[in-house]
Amino acid sequence: MNNYLTILFCGMLLMSCNINMDYNKYTPIESHQWFSNNTIEFVVNNLDTISKKNVFINIRNNKNYEFSSLFLITKIEFPNGFQVVDTLEYEMTDSEGNWLGTGFTELKENKLFYKENVVFSEKGDYKFNIQHATRSIHDIEGKNPLTGITDVGLSIEKVK
Repeated sequence: MNNYLTILFCGMLLMSCNINMDYNKYTPIESHQWFSNNTIEFVVNNLDTISKKNVFINIRNNKNYEFSSLFLITKIEFPNGFQVVDTLEYEMTDSEGNWLGTGFTELKENKLFYKENVVFSEKGDYKFNIQHATRSIHDIEGKNPLTGITDVGLSIEKVK
């Protein structure tokens, strides 16, 4: 009986840690090579049309990522078909070249603010598309893959 109660308590504790999390999903990047025409899509069904939310783009990278910043083109498609497109830049290293983000191994995770205090006022499916636009000086057209990005994620949290 004590084992059952311990397991139940631990499960409830783990579930309560992310009580503000509405959505959290990652897409792995095959062979850690993200081609510029490979758009990552997340479909989120919104049932809460009142609460304010923060939206984050989550990037996992390893030591093979060769740039100090990351450029992304993002698109949100609302249930009514309206679209919002943004071009974003995120710093991936500090001024000395040390990786930003969390993690004790060569894998770092960056939780990047995308939208703050947003209310998704329509019920239905919201489509989030993320595409990279990072290029080397010798690859203006984006023919070479971006190496070192292992996963791309999207998370949506209720504002406290």
